[in-house]
Amino acid sequence: MNPLTATPALDVRADFPVLERLTRGGKPMVYLDSAATSQKPVAVIEAMNDYYRRSNANIHRGVYELAQEATDLYEGARERVAAFCGWETATTIFTRNATEAINLVAYAWGRANVGPGDEVLITHMEHHSNIVPWQMLCHETGARLRYLGVSEEGTLSLDELDSVLAEGRVKLVSVVHVSNVLGTLNPVADIVARSRAAGALTVVDGSQAVPQLPVDLSAIDADFYAWTGHKAVGPTGIGVLHGRRSVLEEMRPFLGGGDMIGRVDFESSTWNELPWKFEAGTSPIAEGVGLGAAVDYLSGLGMENVRAHERDLTAYALERLPTIESLRVFGPPDPDQRGGVVSFALEGMHPHDVADLCDREGVCIRAGHHCAQPLMRMMGVPATARASFHVYNSREDVDRLVEALAKARTVFGL
Repeated sequence: MNPLTATPALDVRADFPVLERLTRGGKPMVYLDSAATSQKPVAVIEAMNDYYRRSNANIHRGVYELAQEATDLYEGARERVAAFCGWETATTIFTRNATEAINLVAYAWGRANVGPGDEVLITHMEHHSNIVPWQMLCHETGARLRYLGVSEEGTLSLDELDSVLAEGRVKLVSVVHVSNVLGTLNPVADIVARSRAAGALTVVDGSQAVPQLPVDLSAIDADFYAWTGHKAVGPTGIGVLHGRRSVLEEMRPFLGGGDMIGRVDFESSTWNELPWKFEAGTSPIAEGVGLGAAVDYLSGLGMENVRAHERDLTAYALERLPTIESLRVFGPPDPDQRGGVVSFALEGMHPHDVADLCDREGVCIRAGHHCAQPLMRMMGVPATARASFHVYNSREDVDRLVEALAKARTVFGL
């Protein structure tokens, strides 16, 4: 596919009400910060509104019609979320976000299985949510945290992975599926297979992958796979942990309270079945309904089409951005090796100034360390600017970004 002649697969901007508004400068909004959070289609907004208007009740407890209806909506959403990723419903656990999902593994599995002399292996391209929980685990247990390096092109070395695994001390490998900074699409199925052969469990952070790729968890076969709803055109406040049944059944609960119990006595308790063993308290019911509507929406578009659309926009951005003088793009140069994220730096301008001047042109991009400070240090920069795409973006949005960057250089006299 020639990125300059291909036609984007999707034209769905009209489905996202917030994109109808003008900026304070009266310009049409170009939203290029979907790696931070995606916009929400009418279908998701209406599903949550309808739940609150017609079906609001607590779930799993009441025998009356309204409560049963709310339970069916929530658990029906879980079934569709599990099917969307090719995983079992009972081992699809709802959390607040991907951060909580990874912390759940670190606390409920890690503190029972990782000890002195063991190692947890992650990479230099991880989000803080996939670094800090493992730092805390290692500090508490006496284990060692190790990192796989990242090449200048933003890729991992499977040879290095094999070398570390061969030492025989790694108990868990945790890796991002798609980097939120470099856009790198990691070979997670290979990483999982090599780790399992070495006796290590695996965690995959799929926060950037599930919104934009066809993800078949049965093919990846990780022990744990985490993602979040708000980046996948769904609501905030709900994430997902898909886990291997045999591992989840052996784990202790993460939080204690209502709904996660089988029986509570004066001195001890027993636990509920999966997935509710890990879902203490009142569930994010409306958010679950919204997430079900979100995966329905994406399924209706077809995830192969979503991937083709974002691949096209990424390829186009990789062609257009280097036309700006003194601009450096980070990550793999091949759009087939990356998701819909492009981080860059403009020589002579701080990323925050870049983002502020783009905002004056109605273009919303991110600036900062993107919750990946170790990666920034490895790249030798304090921060980057970042454009990230979703189904509602177009090539015209990329053109608007390039025009805004050209004006920004002029403002700085570059």
